Amino acid sequence: MGFGKGRRRVVTLVVAVLAVGLAAVVGYRVLAPAEVVTVARAGYPPAPDLTPRVVGRQPTAPLLVDGRLRVHAATRQVFADQPADLKNRTTPFWSYRRWPAELVGVVAVGSTVVSRWSDGQLVALDARTGRVAWRASGPDPGQGYPARRTGAAVVWTPTGLRTGVTTDGRLLLVVAAAGELRGYDPGTGRELWRAAVRPGCHGDPLTTVGARLITVDTCATPQVAEFRDPATGAVLDRWRPEDAGSALTVDGLGCAAYRSRCAGIRTADTAGLRTGEEGALRTVDGSGRGWLVDTPEPFPTGALNPAEVVLADGTAVSRDGGAIVARSARTGAEIWRRQETPGARILAAQPGRVHIRTESNDLLTVDPGSGAELSRFPFTVGRDGTGWATGLVSATGGFLAVERLNQPVAPEAEDRRYYLTTEPVILAVT
Repeated sequence: MGFGKGRRRVVTLVVAVLAVGLAAVVGYRVLAPAEVVTVARAGYPPAPDLTPRVVGRQPTAPLLVDGRLRVHAATRQVFADQPADLKNRTTPFWSYRRWPAELVGVVAVGSTVVSRWSDGQLVALDARTGRVAWRASGPDPGQGYPARRTGAAVVWTPTGLRTGVTTDGRLLLVVAAAGELRGYDPGTGRELWRAAVRPGCHGDPLTTVGARLITVDTCATPQVAEFRDPATGAVLDRWRPEDAGSALTVDGLGCAAYRSRCAGIRTADTAGLRTGEEGALRTVDGSGRGWLVDTPEPFPTGALNPAEVVLADGTAVSRDGGAIVARSARTGAEIWRRQETPGARILAAQPGRVHIRTESNDLLTVDPGSGAELSRFPFTVGRDGTGWATGLVSATGGFLAVERLNQPVAPEAEDRRYYLTTEPVILAVT
């Protein structure tokens, strides 16, 4: 005996309602905002072996944290592996994932890893455990995940995310967005100040070891650099070199990280800028002026004028034909000179080290104060070859990490053409 038509309609309606409800539950579970924290299951790793050598190659750019962890970025995830001198990337030591927000930038302050997300949220993680240390609301960055496959633009050159230092030596976090700057306590996430800026008129900020926060007002005529107090966000001075053109760019030198706590700056006219292999802006004719900013007032120094100069421990190191030359950053007096082949190229500097890629593709590391060779070895892995161009670079804690690009460099190409291999980042202890 079958159901009547009326009863069949009721059953059909109930099934349809249940199906819609189930679909809604599944859709909510899949699409709803979510956070997944996978904490460390092992103890904090010991300090790594710092014997100079090529460690290995990586598919993603590592941010070295506390000298013990490597932190990596993906579109919706920040995660760490360890130890820092492991040859290959391994199962995450800890991981933090958000949905649907995208990761925009990552910086480290001691053993705290601060991540910035496309919805404006700031999430700090304890590097020792992967647990959330604090959360705070930040300004809207106005963008999603900005990096290519390696994630280097998120962990090495994060836009609008800086660490700074105040006149009394306190570290702080500076977050920038269109129309706004904010300062935060990196230990607690407490917002310290807000400062309004004209939307679209200020580029990426820079902080100095001389307790200044610098932005360029690109809407001023002529353009001018604003020097702010990083403790309050207040403008202390509007400054520009006397002989600067109508346009102005300010690049950081001797920074603790990209554009953070820099000991020097280099100013140039923005007309005719090009992007170098390592991503820094350079003038076509190499013109520019160098300044020390280890004190509140910029100190002019010709030692920082060369287009590809690096700054370490008060020493400016640059190329002079086939030689590598070091000069006192303050006086300009020559300290040492090494005769290298014209193809030798300065990659980066960090305290106690200047890294040079020789024409024969050795990685040469010298002491910035004396020019003495600290280490030298072939800068390659396996059968990857030596015919590659330098991409973004990170030098910290005795490590050097470099993106390797196919030649000729094709910035608009797909990643498989742009990068040398599927594991394009080479990591070395120097």
